[in-house]
Amino acid sequence: MHIANPIYDTVFKFMMEDNRVAKAFLSAVIQEKVVELDFAAQEYTVRKPAEKDGKPEKQEVNYTVCRIDFSARIATPEGGSKTVVIELQKAKLMSDIMRFRRYLGLHYQNKGNTYGGENSQKARQIYCIFILGHDIGIPGCPVIRVDSAVWDVATGKLLDAAGNEFIDSMHHRSWIVQTRQLKYSRRTDLERLLSIFDPDQSHILSINEDDYPKDYRPISRRLRKAVESEQIQIEMEYENDYLEELQIWERKNAQ
Repeated sequence: MHIANPIYDTVFKFMMEDNRVAKAFLSAVIQEKVVELDFAAQEYTVRKPAEKDGKPEKQEVNYTVCRIDFSARIATPEGGSKTVVIELQKAKLMSDIMRFRRYLGLHYQNKGNTYGGENSQKARQIYCIFILGHDIGIPGCPVIRVDSAVWDVATGKLLDAAGNEFIDSMHHRSWIVQTRQLKYSRRTDLERLLSIFDPDQSHILSINEDDYPKDYRPISRRLRKAVESEQIQIEMEYENDYLEELQIWERKNAQ
């Protein structure tokens, strides 16, 4: 079976535009069941840098992050549900860290990320998912979860603060996917699913659909549809050219 490589922003955006596929993908990553999902906002920024005297303008070299925001209702173990904000960012370069921080700050400032009445507004919990085309220096862990741990300072005892409104409002959970490590590790269903992100940037991947759980089949079939789109093929070529130019500029700038 041939599928388009979702490491490309244009393919990833096409994949996540299907609500059923987006729910399946996000549920797999956060290991919680997403029962409802809405696009809260979307930013798809892949643009060729403006040039001056044959060189990319520095102020234009910000467009390396594909960012999609969701409002999601998640089933809780107690049988209820909670609404969270999911910020999904996919980036190719290590230099995008400051943009990650800026986008996260916008979520904390956004008054729309609340629920309840006018006199009882409460902050929605924020989940962050980072899909990276580079390693962050933690080997052997393709998928990393970062969560808040709570201790009693006097005793050093780890406290059970699950569901605490103040802590959930002031701290966010994160999942970090190091795509370059996925080719070496297929220990879980999630790692097998995420292995479709090929950082070596082959446009089309050949996979055996039987290697993936049935719950993930809508994802692979959506990516198969992307193969048939001539426009997506053109945009993948464009992304290759853009990224190559940007990497050359960054190497020269570093020197």
